[in-house]
Amino acid sequence: QVQLVESGGGLVQAGGSLRLSCAASGRTFTGNGMGWFRQAPGKERDFVAAISRSAIVTDYADSLKGRFTISRDDAKSTMYLQMNNLKPDDTAVYYCAATGFTYGGRAQQSYDTWGQGTMVTVST
Repeated sequence: QVQLVESGGGLVQAGGSLRLSCAASGRTFTGNGMGWFRQAPGKERDFVAAISRSAIVTDYADSLKGRFTISRDDAKSTMYLQMNNLKPDDTAVYYCAATGFTYGGRAQQSYDTWGQGTMVTVST
């Protein structure tokens, strides 16, 4: 079972940047597809980005393309989410997730392991 721990959240002004990390431990990480999701206050959890095994495939929520970048370092068993030009609407708890398949895509039900989340707050 893969265990996931997010870090890197915090308070940032609009227009700023943050890089989130998701450290994985447990069974082999390199074969797993991974993803980022977020849940804004009072809203449902939504897809942010996904990355396949070996980073062959990446996908982003349409509204986030060009501002967010997902990546992974298998040697460090860590996935990242670089977030640039942050907006107040990006305020949310960000979760990383892993699937037992090589790629999980946008559907939350594809992922069977979740981290506890890290809070990102973007101020005006």
